[in-house]
Amino acid sequence: MVEVEASPPDLNDKASSPHHTMIMVPTEGEFAMGKRKDQGISEPEGSRKKKKKQVATPRPACSWVHFSRDFIKEYSATHPESSGLKAATKAASDAWKLMGPEEKAKYTTRAREVWDKYLSSAPARAPKPRRQTKLVTRCSPGRLLNVLQRLTPDQKEAVKSMGFGNILGLRCRTLRRSLCLWLLERFNTVRRSLEICGERIPLTPRDVELVMGLPASGKDVVNSGSDELILQLRKRYNATNRGISVRLLEERLAAPEAGEDFKRSFVLYVMGTLLCPTARLDVSPSFLHFLTNMDVLHQYNWGKFLLDRLVREISRFRQGKQRAVGGCLLFLQLFYYESVAVGAAYESAPVAFPCLFSWGEEEISEREKQEKELGGYGSGEVVCMDRGLGMGSLGYKAQTDSMPLRAVEPMQEVSHAQDMEDQEYEDTFTEQEHAHTDSIEGNVVCAEIEVVAGSGPVPCGNIKYGCTEIVDYSKKRDHEEACPYAPCPCPLQNCKFVDSSKQLSSHFSSKHWDSGRHFQYDCPLPISLSKKETFLVLQAEKDGILFLLSKGTQSIGHTIVITCIGPRSSKECYLYDVVSEKGSSSLRLKSSAHSFPGRFQGLPPVDFLLVPFAHLDSSGQLDLEICIWSPTEPGSE
Repeated sequence: MVEVEASPPDLNDKASSPHHTMIMVPTEGEFAMGKRKDQGISEPEGSRKKKKKQVATPRPACSWVHFSRDFIKEYSATHPESSGLKAATKAASDAWKLMGPEEKAKYTTRAREVWDKYLSSAPARAPKPRRQTKLVTRCSPGRLLNVLQRLTPDQKEAVKSMGFGNILGLRCRTLRRSLCLWLLERFNTVRRSLEICGERIPLTPRDVELVMGLPASGKDVVNSGSDELILQLRKRYNATNRGISVRLLEERLAAPEAGEDFKRSFVLYVMGTLLCPTARLDVSPSFLHFLTNMDVLHQYNWGKFLLDRLVREISRFRQGKQRAVGGCLLFLQLFYYESVAVGAAYESAPVAFPCLFSWGEEEISEREKQEKELGGYGSGEVVCMDRGLGMGSLGYKAQTDSMPLRAVEPMQEVSHAQDMEDQEYEDTFTEQEHAHTDSIEGNVVCAEIEVVAGSGPVPCGNIKYGCTEIVDYSKKRDHEEACPYAPCPCPLQNCKFVDSSKQLSSHFSSKHWDSGRHFQYDCPLPISLSKKETFLVLQAEKDGILFLLSKGTQSIGHTIVITCIGPRSSKECYLYDVVSEKGSSSLRLKSSAHSFPGRFQGLPPVDFLLVPFAHLDSSGQLDLEICIWSPTEPGSE
């Protein structure tokens, strides 16, 4: 189509139209196309022009836009001398900042009405499913293996002194990316488990120790060192915002020295290429924060650190925050090989500790061949429980470092994964203890460790929710009563989610973000409870801690109490104030928020505020002002 000006306007003629008149003249190709359509000749499918994408309905404006439109109209009419839209917009911005919530309510209500109308009329868009067909990861065992083969004997001794000696036994070079993608799709980041072969297999730091050989006990890996020292280390390693160059670390590791600089460079390299790689090509400079004192590295719980980073990186990938998958995918791959049997060979094969030693390129290729013959991944039998994997602390205690472990005959009376699915874990674990004791009484299990009913170390019953503690059987109940991983159910009635208080906080933020009220510590918060509302969930903006404001009914008024949703053993102390005002009278309660795992029924078991019915308005609504103080300075004015 060709645009032709019909008659250019005469600039000197005041009567002429100020606009150009455009006449659309069809080209020869378009004329021939129209002729073919008239003759019933269809165009080939590939030669058709793409239709223009229809513009979707614009999203409604916010309350500020509604206000600014009205303000600018009025401002332009009363200030004709102003210098245009820029000055009017600046004046509107200043006026908006000075307005209070009551003055803004008019525009907020208008924006909400327009938004609700938009949501009800606009067609729902189906989200595009994100399916990863190609795995992008910085986890490169082959690159690390090349460096390990060049280390001198002194350097290997230095590696062992830091607690990373088992990494020297690495044999495999490549990741099986199709398997890693398959495992990522079945990895539950909330429960920290693999859901494969009809079973849910929990992963704990003890499994990292059995597979990768990293210590799973000791102090948590935490940042340390002064800012000046960290700045010096960043300069020494040429660290930028992108990270520390992997090639620079390889050059440093090529030197024969085995001192402190070698140790730090080696740990950085292992973290960036195998254990905790991020989505970037370079090594994260944040690792420098816990590498200030190289003499204490062997005291850290590296198994927990690896698992935490793996869960974090997979979560970020699922949320679309990064294209590459970080974390130690080799751990997932080897854990699958050891946990799922594809033949009878495993029954007589010794289980090496760590499992990292058992898998070279030949063994992995043979395993992949067997998987393909069976029809693909997930066609085998889950045997991790029998091999000490997927059981957390229980599996760890049933192995020794000095001798290989052999697979235990599967117990017929207990199905671990099915029991964990169908029943509460504490009851299930008690039944498993009795069944396990009956089935192996008199037999030697896992390197000649005998299990005697009512004695010996056992895992905490809250292992399902993240606890990895091993306690004596006689102290098991006392530990579980004080365990920080005690289960906390979601306070909303229609939600069946149960997990530790930390996971409950994340669950509430993502699934029920619009079902509670956010607040800031040390700041008053006005709230209103209707006649039928019996509770309100409060979530701190700073740390995500959940609190529950409960309203009960007695003969002369309502009881008001605030509790912290968490295990009863929590040592955190949160003071709070609750104020109810009616005319000139005022009621105030100063108390502390005791920790409870969920909602309670009946009269509150702690201090509460009794608000008479006379303080309610005509509709039965109760207006309160609350203030929860931060735990560091409770009650500071």
